[in-house]
Amino acid sequence: MSVTRSEDPFVSHRGLLFTVAYEMLGSAIEAEDVVQETWIRWHEIGEEARSEVRDARAFLVRMVMRKALDRRRANARRREEYVGEWLPEPLLIAPDVAEDVELADSVSFAMLTVLETLTPTERAVFVLREVFDLPYDEIAETVGKSAAAVRQIGHRAREHVTARRPRREVSRDEQQAVVERFLAAVSGGDLQSLLDVLAADVVLVADGGGVAQAVVNPVSGAKKVANLLRAFPKFATEARVLPVLLNGSPGARIVGLPDGHDAAIAFAVEDGRISRIYAVRNPAKLGRLDVTAPISR
Repeated sequence: MSVTRSEDPFVSHRGLLFTVAYEMLGSAIEAEDVVQETWIRWHEIGEEARSEVRDARAFLVRMVMRKALDRRRANARRREEYVGEWLPEPLLIAPDVAEDVELADSVSFAMLTVLETLTPTERAVFVLREVFDLPYDEIAETVGKSAAAVRQIGHRAREHVTARRPRREVSRDEQQAVVERFLAAVSGGDLQSLLDVLAADVVLVADGGGVAQAVVNPVSGAKKVANLLRAFPKFATEARVLPVLLNGSPGARIVGLPDGHDAAIAFAVEDGRISRIYAVRNPAKLGRLDVTAPISR
């Protein structure tokens, strides 16, 4: 029997495959490229071979991960030459997807920036095991390691991520309230209100890609970050701050900035204060903020 488009497992799992690639690469543009390459390869193997695949979901996940892993390794030098700090490409997430706490956390800026500190193989193992719960033997086949080695890699990656991710989970309502306080303080240029909503050890990281204006190095400490942001209403008199759901958490999109480039702002919230601010200004990373990303698992 021929495989119709509606019956094609690739179509059914396309959102999942995009999510796997995005969590591996941090780039929606590259994730879409990898998914397209996977689709081509899936159809190249022929209808008969596809019909013999017992678990199409797992087969496609392994296929897309292999391609994403190759892409990740190939990108190493380009990342080293990137101007300033590199941040993930922000995604507009549907509210129902954001309600899946584990899925939303796996694509959050806080998580993706921690994943950037792993080796490509560690990242692949972590994503496949911790996010998508693949068995170790299937992960081993995907990354070209023994199951025993994969278990060790997974343990090391899990400890690494646990030590660096936000220390406490907070509810969506608390996140929303803290972000709203922060945006009001920034819009009003209120120094004390900024200090009240920022953690003492807050870090602001900005990504302009060498194109848009952005601080080149991270800014650390509540006083330094607050003093930097308090001038916002004076130099951005025409700017509008739009609340959005970025990567599963409350964030903001700022339009009408003086240099003509927008900004997408994501946050990490701990203990009722903002501990991380991620400001993406590279225009090449802001082209998908008008369409909901196909995140799923």
